[in-house]
Amino acid sequence: MDCLVTGGAGFIGSNLVDALVARGDRVTVVDTLITGKRENLSGALAAGAAIHTVDVRDAEALSAVFAEASPEVVFHLAAQIDVRHSVTRPADDAQTNVVGTINVLEAARQSGARRVVNTSTGGGLYGDADVLPTPEDSAIRPLAPYGQSKLGAEGYCALYTRLHKLSTISLRYGNVYGPRQDVHGEAGVVAIFCGHLIDGTAPMVFGDGGQTRDWVDVSDVVRANLLAAASDITGPVNIGHGQETSVVQLIEALNDVSPDKPLPEATYSPERPGEVRRSCLDVTRARTELGWEASVSLRDGLRTILAQL
Repeated sequence: MDCLVTGGAGFIGSNLVDALVARGDRVTVVDTLITGKRENLSGALAAGAAIHTVDVRDAEALSAVFAEASPEVVFHLAAQIDVRHSVTRPADDAQTNVVGTINVLEAARQSGARRVVNTSTGGGLYGDADVLPTPEDSAIRPLAPYGQSKLGAEGYCALYTRLHKLSTISLRYGNVYGPRQDVHGEAGVVAIFCGHLIDGTAPMVFGDGGQTRDWVDVSDVVRANLLAAASDITGPVNIGHGQETSVVQLIEALNDVSPDKPLPEATYSPERPGEVRRSCLDVTRARTELGWEASVSLRDGLRTILAQL
């Protein structure tokens, strides 16, 4: 099958590209290589995958790549993911996450793609939810422009399904972690804490550490993408573990899997404004309609990361 992956040199995207190549698909990657890394794709490129250094905001260049690749399925992972950047530069955030998604959808439509699997967010959309675990039909109350732009992207996916009969699905991820996530980067508390463990430095906890997240391993997320591509269901689908884990519990889990070299005692700073206190996704739709549920426990996922650092 011919597939195109935007953001395919990034953390989640490159893991997905590897899975597609491994099953024999012909894969085209679109990535700016600003945050994505070519080395993430070394195995895939050696196996025949192609990469184009194109920004999804460049509609003309993007359409040319789509026309050449003629993908059957498009996995759209390219995004502006820095929440703090979205707060300081909301228009720039929207340019990538909303206009960029429109460009992907239009290029997919023009090139005759059958299916677009869009990457969205759970916690970033639901904000401080009234119901936990939170189902897809809950109130949408983002606390940052990032969540609002992802909602806009979802809306355009649904529009293209109604207007152009382009089959789309939006996967609302929990907090994804796993190999290739930047241990010294901004995104991903799990990766950052693993970096502190390897370096022997104290992690920084904002607030009291009681804030919870729904952490899900990247291998489970890749499997959700493959199932979503093969399915014909549309609309939003939560992809998470369906379990709340606090930051303090995350530290405990890391120490459990690394008893000989535990994390140094954490330092605490004031809670960051706008941060969601509790986040946990109801994954009933994924289980009943996609046949998917998370299979990797947090501790097993942490062991995999640490083994590769």
